[in-house]
Amino acid sequence: MTDWRADRIGSAVRGHNPTVLARMPGGFAVIGDTQFLPGYCLLLTADPAVERLSDLPRAARTAFLDSMDRLGEAVERACASLDPAFRRINLEILGNTDPYLHAHIWPRYEWEPPDLRRGPVWRYPPAQWTRAPLGPRHDPLRAAIARHLGPAAATGAGAGGPARGAGAGQPVVKGLTKRADEEQMSS
Repeated sequence: MTDWRADRIGSAVRGHNPTVLARMPGGFAVIGDTQFLPGYCLLLTADPAVERLSDLPRAARTAFLDSMDRLGEAVERACASLDPAFRRINLEILGNTDPYLHAHIWPRYEWEPPDLRRGPVWRYPPAQWTRAPLGPRHDPLRAAIARHLGPAAATGAGAGGPARGAGAGQPVVKGLTKRADEEQMSS
């Protein structure tokens, strides 16, 4: 079996991408592989041949941007409910590395180092990106984001649907913060 990371969109279409939260009108809402900023998500186009927003017809562009907005709001609500230090979200469409249309939804927190909090997440050192991989400790956060997506999450396309695994369907645990991630990493 091929690793789903080699074909993130194709594996989402086939229902084998475990990061999928929901199938939305504009693409797939997925939780990020890295969670050094807990709640990081992406919106992936459903068509890997689409490289940029301008490749889409106007109605499909609108659907993608609306889905990005809805995912951003879901991340905002979920993160604010879990961490009182939640500050805002940053939305980005870059396309400089992966050759398909996708949008980044980055939650930002007061506990971030001030010199990094004021700039784009791309200023974080490379080691930071691998410090907090997506894992079971993120299940409550994943479930909260899926819940805030509302009806869109009911069409989740991952292995087993949206919000699954330990913590799915359970009350959201307060305090999924940098400190909680560090404690998990040291245990």
